[in-house]
Amino acid sequence: MPSPFPGMNPYIERPDVWNDFHDSFIPAVREVLTAQVQPRYYVRIEGHLYIHEPSAKERFALGRPDLSLHTGPQFGATSGGVAVGAPAYVGMPVIVEEERFPYLEIRDRAKNEVVTVIELLSPTNKTNGRDQYLAKVQRILASKTNFVEIDLLRAHEKMPWDRLPSCDYYAIVSRYADRQGNAPQAALWPLGVRDALPTIPIPLRPGELEPTIDLQAILHRIYDAAGYSMFLYEFDPEPRLSVPDAVWAAQLVHPPGASV
Repeated sequence: MPSPFPGMNPYIERPDVWNDFHDSFIPAVREVLTAQVQPRYYVRIEGHLYIHEPSAKERFALGRPDLSLHTGPQFGATSGGVAVGAPAYVGMPVIVEEERFPYLEIRDRAKNEVVTVIELLSPTNKTNGRDQYLAKVQRILASKTNFVEIDLLRAHEKMPWDRLPSCDYYAIVSRYADRQGNAPQAALWPLGVRDALPTIPIPLRPGELEPTIDLQAILHRIYDAAGYSMFLYEFDPEPRLSVPDAVWAAQLVHPPGASV
């Protein structure tokens, strides 16, 4: 059964669901595109790596000569199965967290050149990895590579696209040819939470037939494959919907007269 929402399902935006959706979305798009672009092109999954390190006060090198040693309670050995207290304690290094988020590259088979990059934004792209992500986008826009960015997250500040209207979600298609001249521009699909997700073109070389991806069909496909209907509605969407949209969403999730 497909998602009950006509467009983006706001319950998928919850942090405990989003990574699963993101990791499912990228290979689903690759499968759709590969059937349309081969044999001249192939579609490759690449990944962003974000490293979240603790502060200098929270980390130290394991095995360093001045490894911190803290004296603990002095307990003598006991018998009868009673726990024995250690005479001292050492500090342990704080674990460095890594996050990986996949994205897509369409490559020319003859020259192995990247023709198009496709991104589905993650919360990290929009928050503590924002500068790293925007630096990458600037490099792409300065090249001959086409760029597609899809934002299906209401949370966090939108990317700083010029004249981006107020919207819940959007898709942007930046063709290299449209960035030439004094007035560079990109195609935009701004969306509200009640709008159906669009079918968007994916540019290749200038003058070539452009493949398309039906974002709504891909969402329904992932929704079914992941069994989201079995657990998705146990908690409210994050971020919360406005009161009118929350009433509308509740009617879709639990239609009047339906058994709960």
